[in-house]
Amino acid sequence: MTDLLLRGRTLSFLRWPDSIADHAAYAFEEDGAVLVRDGRIVAAGPFEAIAPQAGEGTRTVDHRPHLILPGFIDAHVHMPQMQVIASYGAELLDWLNTYTFPEESKFADAQHGRRIARLFLDEMIRQGTTTVAAYCSVHKQSAEAFFAEAHDRDMLIVAGKVMMDRNAPEGVLDTPQSSYDDTKALIAEWHGKGRGLYAITPRFAITSSPEQMEMAQSLAREHPALHIQTHLSENHAEIAFTQDLYPWAKDYTHIYEHYGLLRSRTLLGHCIHLSEREADAISDAGSIAVFCPTSNLFLGSGLFDYQRFRQREKPLRIATATDVGGGTNYSMLRTMDEGYKAIALNGEKLNPFASFWQMTRGNAEALSIADRVGTLEPGTDADLVVLNSAATPGMTLRMETVRSLAEELFLLQTLGDDRAVVETYVAGRAAKSELPSSLS
Repeated sequence: MTDLLLRGRTLSFLRWPDSIADHAAYAFEEDGAVLVRDGRIVAAGPFEAIAPQAGEGTRTVDHRPHLILPGFIDAHVHMPQMQVIASYGAELLDWLNTYTFPEESKFADAQHGRRIARLFLDEMIRQGTTTVAAYCSVHKQSAEAFFAEAHDRDMLIVAGKVMMDRNAPEGVLDTPQSSYDDTKALIAEWHGKGRGLYAITPRFAITSSPEQMEMAQSLAREHPALHIQTHLSENHAEIAFTQDLYPWAKDYTHIYEHYGLLRSRTLLGHCIHLSEREADAISDAGSIAVFCPTSNLFLGSGLFDYQRFRQREKPLRIATATDVGGGTNYSMLRTMDEGYKAIALNGEKLNPFASFWQMTRGNAEALSIADRVGTLEPGTDADLVVLNSAATPGMTLRMETVRSLAEELFLLQTLGDDRAVVETYVAGRAAKSELPSSLS
């Protein structure tokens, strides 16, 4: 296979950046290069050092003056909710019953599932997102469609069919046994096929009976290396309803503890209203609290206390996510813009290097996939995004006064969207330029 040499201003992160002045936290080259071979990064660094390593016949793409970074990672999305994003006027439980569950019932139709899976991954690529942790619907065929579409694109995804056997309409319910059987079959078929990773996915304690939670526990015991994803502590009414359903539990988090679902690859969506005991339990288990700022604000759920959770005596591992369709934008740039504002309302500020660390290496570390994506390290998969900081007239005008990389990143985060994404590379393939121009 012909080598691919990408030239541009390269940026990747080595660790959490404590401040704008923490230059040791990242690697930046004003004239940099990434050498790709067989879908993997061979080398990254100064162009003059990397170019001589390219093989004969290497194809060079000059992206200067644009930035080349690891592709964005979205740690919590709902693939079936594309057609209910931007639905008006409800809080969490009403939103689920009014919009989400009726929409997800459509995924009993396998053809509908295939169409939405295709359009969903098109949108991810358009936004520079190369990896997602996704919820499919309760229907086995929705997960099959999503994994098949990701496999055809050679995308690294984490996904699973939701398990839910109560407190929802008949069209989106399974049973404890069928949820176990379908999940087992999907794991056997799709986990580790291509770049697909399976996540055991009980939607949340409200929609899973104790019997189904026991089935999720059995799956977790049988497949200890798999991810688990669910929701926790998003909304006060949700918390109260959950504790009514599980009166023996100390708190919401204790339910997942009881069923053995807290571990180092457990992704807990939202985690807004945690007690100190709950935060300690999540930290002790090494589980991940997933910050979903656009959906938290849109549904009026509350403010995730990002900096406090990071800085407490027992810090939490944190990921960030769009949470489409409760979230209002597919872009991780827009998500971190809203995240900055939510954090500011809690009296803190998130520096722009930390935002870009979070979207790349930070989310990769949270998902335990940093050995594969999220960096420009040799041997990792060549999932990359190319960003234009002057993508719109307004951005171009603002760039006239930008004097540092930190200012440029903050501009991208604050004003950027899919128009700022010049190209998205998936396993070394230019994927955005291949996208169709219509929904057909």
